[in-house]
Amino acid sequence: MDERIKLIGIETLSKAWGTLTRATLDYRRLDGSWHTQSREVYDHGNAAAIILFDPARRTVLLTRQYRYPVSLNGDPAWLIEACAGLLDGDDKLVGVMREALEETGHQPRDVQFLFDAYMSPGSLTERLSLFVGHYDAGTKVADGGGLEAEGEEIELLEMGLDEAMGMVRGGGIIDAKTIMLLQWVALNR
Repeated sequence: MDERIKLIGIETLSKAWGTLTRATLDYRRLDGSWHTQSREVYDHGNAAAIILFDPARRTVLLTRQYRYPVSLNGDPAWLIEACAGLLDGDDKLVGVMREALEETGHQPRDVQFLFDAYMSPGSLTERLSLFVGHYDAGTKVADGGGLEAEGEEIELLEMGLDEAMGMVRGGGIIDAKTIMLLQWVALNR
């Protein structure tokens, strides 16, 4: 741990799907004084996301599913997103390929790792690995739609890249990972 941080203790507040803890630490400020801080942290593991892109038609394959926390904030809770999921201990490439198949029914080709990002580093431990992969009629090998046993009900949406970027500008796509991936495709493809 950084020499400016002294961990005093960690208390487990909840352990269910993930683990919610409260850490108490002493933090040495730039002026040399010490300040005690308390931070709640949620850990449910790392994840990966992939944007499926068909370069011949300039289309993307996205998902739409219900997100309860979004509704708590007063926004429409049926989010349009890139395919994503928890790694569950798998390598990030293995995990993202599994999620692509479960959610979209496609086994993308030419999959490329782009970068890792922390989406909410003030309270979540989750590191998200982001990928791009190609899809077309030949990569469709299953139905997709998510795993019913996990309560998933995922709708597939195919649209042109320009339409998707318009939805970002217009507020129809508000998921951060999806916005980053769409912007990457728009800038690099």
